[in-house]
Amino acid sequence: MQIYFSPEFLKEDAQVLNIVTDENKPVGYIAFLMDSEKKKMYVYGQLQEEGVYEDFKDLVHPYLQGLKKLKPDLEVFSYLAVGGKKVELEEEKQQKE
Repeated sequence: MQIYFSPEFLKEDAQVLNIVTDENKPVGYIAFLMDSEKKKMYVYGQLQEEGVYEDFKDLVHPYLQGLKKLKPDLEVFSYLAVGGKKVELEEEKQQKE
């Protein structure tokens, strides 16, 4: 199953994107909140379909990288889950090591 972002709310310091299938069925969301004063970005996301775990990572990772390029001084805090299971992005793994 292919999944895509469908913008719900877009502002300079906040975004909410629905995640939909190729049949336009909503299966989750992702939200980005940026606090420029404290130089922090918060990323929250939930996807209900466990079968698209890798697709979700492949969709979110480049998008998050693009946001980081726009504001490289922001520290990123994230919690992403698919079917209740936490999604670990590559940056999180590197920070733990």
